[in-house]
Amino acid sequence: MSHTPKHEYENNKLVKRLRHQVGAAINDFQMIADGDKIMVCLSGGKDSYALLDILLRLQKSAPVRFEILAVNLDQKQPGFPEHILPNYLSSLNVPFKIIEEDTYSVVKRVINEGKTTCGLCSRLRRGILYRVAKENGCTKIALGHHRDDILETLFLNMFYGGKLKAMPPKLLSDNGEHIIIRPLAYVKEKDLIRFAQTQNFPIIPCNLCGSQPNLQRQVIKDMLQQWDKTFPGRIESMFSALQNVIPSHLADTQLFNFVALQQGQKLPHGGDTAFDREYYPNTPTLAQTGEFTQLATTVKPIINILDSRH
Repeated sequence: MSHTPKHEYENNKLVKRLRHQVGAAINDFQMIADGDKIMVCLSGGKDSYALLDILLRLQKSAPVRFEILAVNLDQKQPGFPEHILPNYLSSLNVPFKIIEEDTYSVVKRVINEGKTTCGLCSRLRRGILYRVAKENGCTKIALGHHRDDILETLFLNMFYGGKLKAMPPKLLSDNGEHIIIRPLAYVKEKDLIRFAQTQNFPIIPCNLCGSQPNLQRQVIKDMLQQWDKTFPGRIESMFSALQNVIPSHLADTQLFNFVALQQGQKLPHGGDTAFDREYYPNTPTLAQTGEFTQLATTVKPIINILDSRH
């Protein structure tokens, strides 16, 4: 990668943008509190490397003090380069643990050849990481999912699961014991690709699922990437919609009390406007502003993670 003054300038802009977007997500969802111990899950991919890098940058100056424990699950995939992550993490002088669990053999034994392995692999990995977080006193588990992952999950659930459900930036685990955070929730995947190149992260490919070209997620990813090229701003608008939900204009009777609806009732989001076209010309998109804001909140963040420590 060239290191001309122009490239250095662009790289610095990228780092500042990523730091700002991660800080904004942490603030908006109050992901990190004073005294937290964050377990950062590393897969060896670009996203988790970037997550660790940016959290380490924030840790140095944030107004709250938090610990970081980097954790990698060695799933015993054939040919997995076991030395790469320990060497990299040691060079950063960051506390880390490498957990060895042969989930690869389990997945290959249970899933028939040619079938998608991601579901079972994910469940096995999640259970192990929850256990490790508890054993090490971690108060939060940080995952490297980004904005594109969140939108892909939204469409996967709509197209194949019949649910209007995405991947939340902050989540309580099924057993209620763990808080999962996704600090990259506002970050574009293409920015992470570029960041990984500038930082020369030692990327480790996943041989278990990398040979599954017909995954439903890949189909959705290709669709969104095509939309992004053809219709600039559409991806930003869709993500903004996840932050601006109007239950009275959907059809979930558990989410909105349609039975109790009465004449003359004032709804918090207005009445029968099927498509709010009249508001769009005067409303800048996230792509235009470059900022992500909570669209319908009156609660101010308690702590701004981007403030300098005094």
